[in-house]
Amino acid sequence: MYNTFIFDLDGTLLDTLRDLASSVNYALRQHGMPVHSLDDIRRFVGNGVRLLMERSVPLGSANPEFKAAFATFREHYMHHSLDTTRPYDGIPETLAELRRRGCRIAVVSNKMMAATEALCRHFFADTVEVAIGEHEAEGIRKKPAPDTVVEALRQLGEDGEDAVYVGDSDVDIQTALNASLPCISVLWGFRDREFLLSHGADTMIEHPRELLSFAGPKRV
Repeated sequence: MYNTFIFDLDGTLLDTLRDLASSVNYALRQHGMPVHSLDDIRRFVGNGVRLLMERSVPLGSANPEFKAAFATFREHYMHHSLDTTRPYDGIPETLAELRRRGCRIAVVSNKMMAATEALCRHFFADTVEVAIGEHEAEGIRKKPAPDTVVEALRQLGEDGEDAVYVGDSDVDIQTALNASLPCISVLWGFRDREFLLSHGADTMIEHPRELLSFAGPKRV
């Protein structure tokens, strides 16, 4: 039983895929590059927006236009991150019930810090207590390094003894392992059951309300 829930954002709490794909393809078109399908973008996400663009741009960061295309993506996404993005069915109600039971809730993401904070304020202002995105300027490594999880626990004032990590990808499984936390993998996100099993998932759920069965009082 857990009292502190550390969530991934994209593919776990929010379906952000279409807005990410739209901004990627906008940047690619602006710089004369071929665009990608939604399924392509689904495969590319999970390791932060820079790697998303490295996977999307021909030749990746070696492309002379990469820096400009990446800047175009970032600017476009900050203005369009709410176009179609929505919480997955059952997420708002589940978060509200977790808080009602006294659980602590944080989000850690490889998304840009400004976008992570803005999305959490917009959708989860009453339930998410701490939201942490890319922190490169402050020397905090992105997932799968444990740094953002450790920082989230610090801001919550929790030691992690009653904490669990919840995510939808192999990066999340590795992040939980690196942070010495158990991991709950969700099956409504960007990766399927077979993929998650092949990357070491041992606890999987099909609907957000199943998280409530893991919620319990803090140990004393």
